[in-house]
Amino acid sequence: MVKTILVVDDEQRLVSVVKAYLEQEGFRVVMALNGREAIHVARQEKPDLIILDIMMSEMDGYEFLRLHRKERDTPVIMLTARVADDEKVIGLELGADDYVTKPFKPRELIARIRAVLRRVGKTEPIAEILRVGHITLDRDSHTVKVEDQFIDLTPSEFDLLATLMSSPGRAFSRLDLLDRLQGIAFEGYERTIDVHIKNLRAKIEEDPRSPCYVETVYGVGYRFSRE
Repeated sequence: MVKTILVVDDEQRLVSVVKAYLEQEGFRVVMALNGREAIHVARQEKPDLIILDIMMSEMDGYEFLRLHRKERDTPVIMLTARVADDEKVIGLELGADDYVTKPFKPRELIARIRAVLRRVGKTEPIAEILRVGHITLDRDSHTVKVEDQFIDLTPSEFDLLATLMSSPGRAFSRLDLLDRLQGIAFEGYERTIDVHIKNLRAKIEEDPRSPCYVETVYGVGYRFSRE
């Protein structure tokens, strides 16, 4: 099935170039020139993935992501011309799955799109339910419950939790987790795991500052508690 990609950027030339490359790769592309327009396009088209610029004159990428995440968990790759890590971290904390810094090579963007879509599109032939402590993760229905309460997770958060829960007590390095999430480990993006872990803890831990499920293994990475 052809995947639909929504490209949101106020640079018309960039949107046209990205659209051409994506269509050459077999994707269907819809466009929006600002966040406000993107809200309507996303509601109508229900894209499989969104490429989202941060800095736009009418509703920036951050505000769009805040609003869109209340409605759908569509995978989002953010585009940013800024190099400050803090700017990228904000997007990840709002639920973005990945980011690409401008200027970028089309091949890198295509690789990231395919990696995110592969991860989101993974299916299990048999329903697999993971239970550790008070947390239940169902791969088949893509749901997570803490005790009896369903928790909304982004695709990255879900896959991160599934990876950790699949091997309680095992310490995963950040690169291990990044590779499992993206299918390809890009140097310099390990900090994205820390942001996803922070978001995940905020949703599943009773006290995120003193987590009892997702533990930090200093000098290594993270593990899911055996208890």
